[in-house]
Amino acid sequence: MMQSVDVAIIGGGMVGLTLAAALAETELRVAVVEGRLPEQELGPLPDIRVSALSRASERILRRVGAWEGIEARRLSPYDKMQVWEQDSFAAIAFEAGRLAQPNLGHIVENRVIQLALLERVAQLPNVTLLAPEQCQSIAFGESEAWLSLASGKSLTAKLVVGADGANSWLRRQLDIPLTHWDYGHSAVVANIRCAEPHGMTARQIFRPQGPLAFLPLPDSDLCSIVWSVPPEEAERLVALSDEAFNKELTSAFDHRLGLCRVEGARQAFPLKMRYARDFVRERVALVGDAAHTIHPLAGQGVNLGLLDAASLAQELKALWQQDLDLGHKAHLRHYERWRKAEAAKMITAMQAFRELFAGSHPAKKLFRDLGMLLADKAPGVKDEFMRRALGLSGELPDLARYTR
Repeated sequence: MMQSVDVAIIGGGMVGLTLAAALAETELRVAVVEGRLPEQELGPLPDIRVSALSRASERILRRVGAWEGIEARRLSPYDKMQVWEQDSFAAIAFEAGRLAQPNLGHIVENRVIQLALLERVAQLPNVTLLAPEQCQSIAFGESEAWLSLASGKSLTAKLVVGADGANSWLRRQLDIPLTHWDYGHSAVVANIRCAEPHGMTARQIFRPQGPLAFLPLPDSDLCSIVWSVPPEEAERLVALSDEAFNKELTSAFDHRLGLCRVEGARQAFPLKMRYARDFVRERVALVGDAAHTIHPLAGQGVNLGLLDAASLAQELKALWQQDLDLGHKAHLRHYERWRKAEAAKMITAMQAFRELFAGSHPAKKLFRDLGMLLADKAPGVKDEFMRRALGLSGELPDLARYTR
């Protein structure tokens, strides 16, 4: 059985579904191929994989019709952020009120975002969801690409979009080279019950081994942690008894929220930087983790991916309105230049942060402590950092822009 579409999106995660939903107001025929659908029912304890959604991401998800589904499930706004270095006098604090914003963002489970987007996409007559389904092969002609699926079905598409994650099947089929390096760290993630309420505040401490973030969840005493440590240390932390882990975590976090108690599972994920040499090829475009992955230091990975989706949707709408070939590489070059530049800026910034806070040499520590202190006291510097993190400045796609 052969189905012809304009855009075939491989990957029905947060980024792929956002792209599909963003094409709702067009006559473009869209197919989304996803290997596994998430469990619909949420448990009493949040999933341990969460994202810190910026204001730009919130706007995108509102405008594609998914935010209502997120609000109906579970999310946690935060209006303050505190950052400090262990054994240091330096600290920096951010507050939403400084920029007349209701909050600094929302902590949302990845599955909640995906479920809300699946719900929205199911309402769209121009989008077909093929799931669970796997791609087996791809071939290219002059004006279309052919996808063979595990079920025996076939798709033809003018454009195939790789939204299939860090180990992208599509990227590997095309042998697109990667610039990559191992950060030499793993992220330990878990849900933590704290003795003191989080007060809708996100907190991050920089330690010699790596940063530790506490992100507020809907319960006033529940946080999601992201603890960046060397891989062997991550394995040790995951293997500890709950009691031993609680003691080490409470100490590592400077007792800021009192005694910490882990609830549910702990997991560790390796941290790697990836940057595809090409974001577009003839009949192909990459978005999200298929194109780039970054350190979770500032929680910007998913936000970068959602901006990719909104940017590509904007370019495809313009091509459709002009009746131009969606998959012609020359027509996709603006998207590639735009998003490669934004990804490169973020990768560079995260690497600079990481190197700045690595190690405990007294001179280097004094330098960064003074820098943090000055940044906290310099309104212009701090406010611009906040605006960037919120997605209030920079070259944003229309779906992410502020409109009166």
